[in-house]
Amino acid sequence: MWLGVDYYPEQWDEALLDSDLDTIAELGCNVIRIAEFAWHRMEPREGEFDFSFFDRVIERAKERGLRVILGTPTAAVPAWLVRTHPDVLSQDEHGQSRGFGGRRHGCYNSPAMRRYAERITRAMAEHYQEEGQVVAWQIDNEIGHEGSDLCWCPHCRRGFQAFLRQKFQGDIDSLNETYGTAFWSQEYNSFEEIPLPVPTLTAHNPALRLDWERFRSESIAGFIDLQARLIRESIPGAVVIHDFPGGGLDKHADYAAAAKPLNIAAYNNYPVWGGQKEPLPPHEIAFGLDYIRGLKGQNFWVTEAIMGAQGHDVTGFLPRPNQAKLWSYQAMAHGCESLLYFRYRGAVKGAEQFCYGVLDADNRRGRKFYEVQNFFRDIRQYEAALTAPIRSDVAMVYDYDSLSAFRIQRQSLLLDCHAEMKRLYRPFYDRNVPVDVVPLWADLSGYKVVAAPYLIITKPDFRDRAKAFVEGGGTLVLTCRTGVKDPDNNLIFGESIPVGWQELAGVAVEETESLQDADAFSVLGQGDFAGQKGHGGILRDLLRVRDAEVLFRYGDPFYNSYAAVTRRRWGKGAVYYIGCALDQKTTALVLKAALREQGIETVSSEAGVEIVCRGGAGQRIRMVLNHNDRCVEVEGEALPPFGCRVEVR
Repeated sequence: MWLGVDYYPEQWDEALLDSDLDTIAELGCNVIRIAEFAWHRMEPREGEFDFSFFDRVIERAKERGLRVILGTPTAAVPAWLVRTHPDVLSQDEHGQSRGFGGRRHGCYNSPAMRRYAERITRAMAEHYQEEGQVVAWQIDNEIGHEGSDLCWCPHCRRGFQAFLRQKFQGDIDSLNETYGTAFWSQEYNSFEEIPLPVPTLTAHNPALRLDWERFRSESIAGFIDLQARLIRESIPGAVVIHDFPGGGLDKHADYAAAAKPLNIAAYNNYPVWGGQKEPLPPHEIAFGLDYIRGLKGQNFWVTEAIMGAQGHDVTGFLPRPNQAKLWSYQAMAHGCESLLYFRYRGAVKGAEQFCYGVLDADNRRGRKFYEVQNFFRDIRQYEAALTAPIRSDVAMVYDYDSLSAFRIQRQSLLLDCHAEMKRLYRPFYDRNVPVDVVPLWADLSGYKVVAAPYLIITKPDFRDRAKAFVEGGGTLVLTCRTGVKDPDNNLIFGESIPVGWQELAGVAVEETESLQDADAFSVLGQGDFAGQKGHGGILRDLLRVRDAEVLFRYGDPFYNSYAAVTRRRWGKGAVYYIGCALDQKTTALVLKAALREQGIETVSSEAGVEIVCRGGAGQRIRMVLNHNDRCVEVEGEALPPFGCRVEVR
């Protein structure tokens, strides 16, 4: 278990190095993360490599028993590279180059960017290939974050055209037919005529835009894969990681695909940031952690846990005493097995002066220092339990193409697929049921309940696997707008929605509508749910039942003959179809029934209290986390505000 801090010694007078490392060791750290933004320090001029500074840092760290996570610095290109090769800079949708001075402003498809990134990565790997202090290599930093997942430069246009040429095997007529370019006279005579989806009047072709999303994702995944391969050429046994940012489901990149060449997915966990009035709700923090665990289907690291207030230009909410420490316990509860705090000491210069660290600019040990020290001391004793894999009976499946399709054609101004996934996730969280948040290609065989929301793109492979899952006894939960489009983001002629799912779900969509209200209509319970009344909105499918049980009907007078929620028994299992965005209470009622039918154990707890069991044969623990800002009594014992109790079972 690696416990440490993110340390940027290049930003401080070297005279502080020894005292800093002494303090870091006193904090209880066994690892530091360094070098991720220090390209100029290692290559101050083109081709002149100087690793002596970090050699000294690593040597001094070694004297104190501190190991090292070493970052490749490609998220912050040096000024000399931009001066000699200005085309390394990405461009916005208006063709304006992003100015030097921030970070992640390099274009992943720029030949110069790739060439120089390859060179610094190779040079670092060759220089440190025998360095035993390095326990992991971090590639880049939060790739695709802060708008860097999109670029509209000439390199990207040529790359996109080459991507399409390969997809359609050089047949422009096939592309025209697939895209339906006869619409608005958009036929292309060659791949060189194909534009990027830059701003235009009305809207670009949805099929072109989905392929653009796929190209962006491939560009980012390819940049990670390039560096991973370079490091392993010099260090075959290297542990390669990447620190993914929050909000991955909203990025123009499939982070699950990008994580494939990594040994470990890492996460920068920011429950609150500058400008937020208050932190994210506990279930949303948990969802993000479970999503990162699902990228590779294994435990992960947190490479940036916050302790102080955060913000670049707008200062952030200060976590209350023990609240940030509680978020660290929560990360461990959801599969984190190594954790580092951002940052050791807050910066006094540069853009992150208001990203406060374990220490502030005054360099004094205070409350935050002792909270971290206490957490490190406490958490070590549970290493055997916390490094064991998590086994979940429930999975939530997402599809990058479907999420992209909703970004392209949102349909309802209120639709936020990420938020809707969390709406489905919350009833499991509230009952303390572990959930894996996994990509569409994940193996379903170990689960009892699989929720698959908003799969608007029809994918026969997943449908066949889902059918086998249900036949074998599993419960599948589908939502409105399932099976609406083909893999090219086109509607499907001559087929009723949900295309390919009608037999399994036992319903067909008669009509559908988008609503600009979350409380647009009532839903009325039937059968087991008789007497229950809820509401829905945002989007809805009017369901004509073929061979399914109606659980809720729409309550508005024009459409009360249509089902809103159904259940179809199939084989040994069942399929639920939720035909609209339901209110949270009704969503919980439906999913509670699915859990009960599968015999999945739930654990009751007061609102804001999370209970998680971790471990295996070597050690088992039970973690009780109080996310409330008040003391609560749990099983006869008082738990203070933001307190965590760990019991060895």
